[in-house]
Amino acid sequence: MTMLNAAEQFKILTENTAEIITEEEFRKKLEKSVAENKPLRCKLGIDPSAPDLHLGHAVVLHKLRQFQELGHHIIIILGDFTGMVGDPTGRSETRKQLTTEEVMANARTYQEQIFNILNPDESELVFNSQWLAKLNFADVIKLASTLTVARMMEREDFTRRYHEKAPISIHEFFYPLMQGYDSIAIKADIEFGATEQKFNLLMGRHLQREYGQEPQVAFTMPILVGLDGAQKMSKSLGNYIGITEKPEEIYGKVMSLADKLMTEYYNLGTALSSAEIKKILNQVEKGNLHPRDAKMRLAREIVTLYHGSKAALEAEKQFKLVFQKKEMPEVMPSHEYSGSVPLVVLLAETGMASSKSEARRLIQQRGVKINGETAGAIDADLDQRGEFVIQVGKRKFARIVIK
Repeated sequence: MTMLNAAEQFKILTENTAEIITEEEFRKKLEKSVAENKPLRCKLGIDPSAPDLHLGHAVVLHKLRQFQELGHHIIIILGDFTGMVGDPTGRSETRKQLTTEEVMANARTYQEQIFNILNPDESELVFNSQWLAKLNFADVIKLASTLTVARMMEREDFTRRYHEKAPISIHEFFYPLMQGYDSIAIKADIEFGATEQKFNLLMGRHLQREYGQEPQVAFTMPILVGLDGAQKMSKSLGNYIGITEKPEEIYGKVMSLADKLMTEYYNLGTALSSAEIKKILNQVEKGNLHPRDAKMRLAREIVTLYHGSKAALEAEKQFKLVFQKKEMPEVMPSHEYSGSVPLVVLLAETGMASSKSEARRLIQQRGVKINGETAGAIDADLDQRGEFVIQVGKRKFARIVIK
């Protein structure tokens, strides 16, 4: 295939990145790639330690998609081997090791979700057990001999734990070595990760030099702030937008964003060109476009990425119906019960709360309504025959029939 010239590719691919180590090396790799009509080998390593991806994870995947659309070869390494150790990045304690069964179950879910963004026909997906499991003890000693303890202790998380006298297991030191060895195994030209992964990405460069390969270029991507506008997007913090969530849920969450976050979400969460984004934001700044309308465009773009344009338009219709016209949605899930059912149990069983403990918290925070009336008692039961509409927060509705 005929590639864009190196200068045009460089301009496109360096947009919305945090750091490129180094830009000059990247420019030279692009020039060589175009001259030889040979795609760059672009690596992303993912440890399947949790089964669901959110928009924060998707930032780097969209950058990979840009490389893919420009003709470069994408290699996704699912860390079934490294995942059983666990990345110590950002940890205050040793991460619990996952079983093989847990890792593989998460890996299957990751594969399904990754290809919501990447083209599966133009991506290579491999497991790092293919090469890491074959290393013998002499190979491991050789690998470990390339790095000093002092260099390993440059990691902020290890240093903090050391000074706090928190345990650091020896096997955790091997995690960045194993991830770096992945780059040797696939002869990576580029590796991608979030800014917090910088140490691991640089390890790949270091080990490639030690093993006689040209070092990869490290691309670090910005960390997307969560819905709270304060901390990074995280499922554990509850400030996330999952890429497999229902269209109306994604749409509603985007509309709940503070206006000041629109620029970040447009740049990191959509597939729009930088020119189109700049045009939209300039219209808002000049007063020619209401921030609400710009946010609705943002919500449509994000829903479209994961569910298609038809679903995005339907989600917008439901949002307008519920929030602008103050009406209930036309369609909502329906559940039937025979006899009395505790409200806490009902919320958990219908998926309106992720657990009974979350259901209790929602009720305590006055976030649950029954037929428009706020539910006040945690131990409340639905014990009368009839039909009830349960609302949780602003976006979740369900019709409950008690027989």
